[in-house]
Amino acid sequence: MARRPSKHLRQPRPLPDSLGQAQSKVDGTWVVQALSAGRTDKEYLCPGCNQRIAAGSPQIVAWPRTAHVGSSSPVAERRHWHTPCWNRRR
Repeated sequence: MARRPSKHLRQPRPLPDSLGQAQSKVDGTWVVQALSAGRTDKEYLCPGCNQRIAAGSPQIVAWPRTAHVGSSSPVAERRHWHTPCWNRRR
């Protein structure tokens, strides 16, 4: 059976700004979407605390409004955060 290509080699799915709300942080404007526990089926690593976010946990998905230098698109920079970790960000 053929293996699926690594998710890191695939193009990221486009996420329109209408999915979330804009929030300003020290490092720019971010599009932020809150996900309820029932909408998550994968485990992620929170960049705020470097701890895992269990599948089925409520979380924040955030990506920059505009891509940072060297990035192919803002969506490629999206990250999943624990809600308290995101809220502590300045």
